[in-house]
Amino acid sequence: MQRRVILIDPQDNVVTALADLDAGEVIEVKQNCESLSVRVTEEIPFGHKVAVEPICAGGEIIKYGQPIARATQHICAGEHVHVHNADAQRGRGDLS
Repeated sequence: MQRRVILIDPQDNVVTALADLDAGEVIEVKQNCESLSVRVTEEIPFGHKVAVEPICAGGEIIKYGQPIARATQHICAGEHVHVHNADAQRGRGDLS
């Protein structure tokens, strides 16, 4: 079976889709010696992020073991994480 997502760091709360994912599809994620099953709630395009745990509004989105954005609204496990619900915190010249 081909791997559908990749978890880059065990601290991450998002995974990256290695293929287009369908709504209702169950993805398997190994995190800190545990296996998580997460049901994808909506179509996720290749290369986009999927939450593997709930992220509260204002909470950090962690990828590469580092915060890369803040959630602008509550994000459920299995939900698409992108510009519609995340505010990037890295590489911005307007934040000090």
